[in-house]
Amino acid sequence: MMISPLHRYLSELLENLRPMTSGNLNPVTEVATDPDVNKVGITLTTVNGHQYSSGDSTHKFAIQSIAKVFSYGLALDDLGPTEVGKKVDVEPSGDPFNEISLQQNTGRPDNPMINAGAIATVGLVKGKGGKDRLSRISRSMELASEGSPGELEINRTVYHAENIGGHRNRALAWLLRSFEIIDSDPEPVVQDYFLECSTDVTTENLSMMAATLANKGVNPVTGREVFSEETTRQVLAVMMTCGMYDAAGNWMIDIGLPAKSGVDGGIMVVVPGQLGIGVYSAPLDRHGNSVRGAAAIRRVTRDLGLHYADAAPLGGSTLRAHYSLADASLGVVRSTELSRITAQFGDRCQILEVSGDLGFAETETMARTIVEMEDDVSMVIIDFQGVDDFGRAAILILASLTAKWRAIGKDIIFIDWGETLVEHILDYIEVREDLDLPDPREKAKAASAGHIDLPWDAESIEEEITGEFRLFDNRSAALEWAELRLAQRYARQILQTDDTPREPGNAPVFEFLDDRDVDVLAGYMELRSYTADTVIRRVGQPFGGIYFIRSGRVELAAEGRGDARYRHVYLSPGTTFGEFALSYTGRQLTTIRAIDDVEVLVLSAQKIRSIEKSAPHLAIRLWTAIAREAYTVLEQSSREAGAREDYDPDQHD
Repeated sequence: MMISPLHRYLSELLENLRPMTSGNLNPVTEVATDPDVNKVGITLTTVNGHQYSSGDSTHKFAIQSIAKVFSYGLALDDLGPTEVGKKVDVEPSGDPFNEISLQQNTGRPDNPMINAGAIATVGLVKGKGGKDRLSRISRSMELASEGSPGELEINRTVYHAENIGGHRNRALAWLLRSFEIIDSDPEPVVQDYFLECSTDVTTENLSMMAATLANKGVNPVTGREVFSEETTRQVLAVMMTCGMYDAAGNWMIDIGLPAKSGVDGGIMVVVPGQLGIGVYSAPLDRHGNSVRGAAAIRRVTRDLGLHYADAAPLGGSTLRAHYSLADASLGVVRSTELSRITAQFGDRCQILEVSGDLGFAETETMARTIVEMEDDVSMVIIDFQGVDDFGRAAILILASLTAKWRAIGKDIIFIDWGETLVEHILDYIEVREDLDLPDPREKAKAASAGHIDLPWDAESIEEEITGEFRLFDNRSAALEWAELRLAQRYARQILQTDDTPREPGNAPVFEFLDDRDVDVLAGYMELRSYTADTVIRRVGQPFGGIYFIRSGRVELAAEGRGDARYRHVYLSPGTTFGEFALSYTGRQLTTIRAIDDVEVLVLSAQKIRSIEKSAPHLAIRLWTAIAREAYTVLEQSSREAGAREDYDPDQHD
């Protein structure tokens, strides 16, 4: 299976961060666990519960102050923000995490993220339903982390170290008791505070806990509510303004996301509505935040455009459809050979339709869908025509995905009205030495002018097939190219004989007749030749007969208002045109133009009338065959419509 672009990105990120050696260990941590300063891990978890990890993501470390988030959330759910606010304020203090920071007269701590506020918050949580206070706090963290590997356990070694050296925290607790912020013996409160902070986690656990908060308090894997939506909103707001202590202001400018750090080296970051991030590295800066961890988050935020100020306008972006080329409709019946190839191998070409805005979450879902495709899928078509806007995450992920998909010999096709997305991807590729991608825009312009670079143009049919990156400005051209590309990959003999003139028996419309009927009809047909660029039939002309293509290609195009011209499809040898002028208008619906020098066999309208008089039973069988061909086109369209309706994005998250 192909490696996800996000896995690759995180691995490269950590390799760049490992040489950072600055920072000091938390003294309690250093004594208790003697951490390896070279360990660094990171995990991203989407609000759909999918995790991307790199480095030492399974290494356990004490959660420390990050636990404050969950005891605060539990207190809010129990008592509500008004009652909690009477004991603990929500204002940034600008002080270090262990500062004795109590408001005059009331004794209220400034916020629940500094130690004084966190101890007060633990005191607000009471036993309930047969479970004591610590069990309830631990359970809230467990519920938030479910779906990530491993279980949360209290590290007794860390706890004993905290308990022995926790004199300042005990002093804070007794001071809080003097103001009746804590209304009982403060020692059990301090003990529970030490114990919650001593809970061991990994970045995978931490990231899932963050994703739960990003998902409005609901665990994205289990679907269980950990905190109410109202509580989660307040928790995230306090994390935003107070979670990084006296570095909160700079954090908001640089990173712009709710976060909480712990002195064992963990940082938990929430991207509301999109993902949660857990990162670990033990050395700390002077504010008590992980040096490598903060650097990693800063890079991720910048590279993926996750800063709150970079948020794209709401556009309801979604992967709205996913189906195979076998279920797609070109609006015409192809040659018998190509139709059979597409039916047999069409599942090896997958089509994705995207709409709205492409942010991180939307692009991650699309990329994951591609990465998880079966190994025998050799081509993917992404229809971006419904996309309104895209962010940095889309550029980074799509650039990596496209380059790596092509590098393993597979084709990737973009359908897009403009070239802006491709231009940004190519600009990104240009500064990356490890990624290579050709510019598809020249071939795209040729395709728009009606000159598609078809796979059979290869000098040797025996040459090795390499991955292609192609851009088309319309769907029909992309699907046509994909159909011929499948033939080149899996049935080269079709392309080898393509220049050989075909006989009417190859046409799908005549396939519904027996050989004797085809031979009789062939006797009525007239051979005609057209040079390249000659218009064979024009829109609005009356029905002129059925044209069977012996050699060369023709283009079907409809005309709009003014000079607007809408290209439909190319038809190759072995196919027919003209019969759909037999619709209720009785007029030609498209303009037919010769792309190459073309030979056709024409069963003219006059000859058909003659057959109706001299061989009415043959005429009936001919009309039946034409009707069956029309229903085949309708069936193709219905199959595609069904594939779109059956696709449920929520079931594919």
